[in-house]
Amino acid sequence: MSSRIELLNAGLLRSDGRRPYELRTISINFEVQGTADGSVTYSHGLTQVRVSVLGPHEAKPGTRRETFHDRAILNVEVQLAPFGVGERRRRGRGDKRLLELAATIKSTFEPVVQTHLYPRSTIDIFVHVLQLDGGLLPACINASTLALATAGIPLFDFVCAISGGVHGTQPLLDLTTVEENDVPSVVVGVMPRTGRVTLVQMETRLHMDRFEEVFKVACDAGKVLWSEMKDALRKQTGDLVDKLETGPGMIVAKETEET
Repeated sequence: MSSRIELLNAGLLRSDGRRPYELRTISINFEVQGTADGSVTYSHGLTQVRVSVLGPHEAKPGTRRETFHDRAILNVEVQLAPFGVGERRRRGRGDKRLLELAATIKSTFEPVVQTHLYPRSTIDIFVHVLQLDGGLLPACINASTLALATAGIPLFDFVCAISGGVHGTQPLLDLTTVEENDVPSVVVGVMPRTGRVTLVQMETRLHMDRFEEVFKVACDAGKVLWSEMKDALRKQTGDLVDKLETGPGMIVAKETEET
């Protein structure tokens, strides 16, 4: 069903005021969540996801048969907050769409995580979708990359994902929900340092010529995301190093002086 909203006007401005290749604002928060080894709250426009990583740890009793003697296994679970989406239908853990999303995230990171370093173990990735306005899969992948990195799990490279589509003959990047419902779209996940592509997902038909255009700009956008994610992770690491160097006593003394 097509939308009545004008997706692209004569001045090449989209419904939210962006240019065709312009990305939405990105916000990254590394606040610790519970007992997670690594966690991040990642906002891309109005889409917001929270990812927590636990492990690597020994497999739970009853699931040890599923482990491998030469590498770790990735366990991915996705939950959708009922207040964060515009659907009346409540999706549980067994929902087909959430299971497919979890399987896609798992297959994307299996060649990226250095699982051979942790034989007979499990790495859990828990994804909580807090708010949704398009680009769900890219947000989950980008947040999972950052959460795995903060958990100290070695990666061969970052995975940076972005959605793209075509309106008429004009390629678009970083689609909102309205745009995803109206234009043929594709999600591309790239490893920026090596230039390898770990994910290409397309659920709608797209002409080969148009696909090549969207694919190229999506790969370029992945490098932009890489820069943003790398800077945020570097800042977080620098803050942790500063806290370790000063120690808890110095921090308390400093706070006392400020008060």
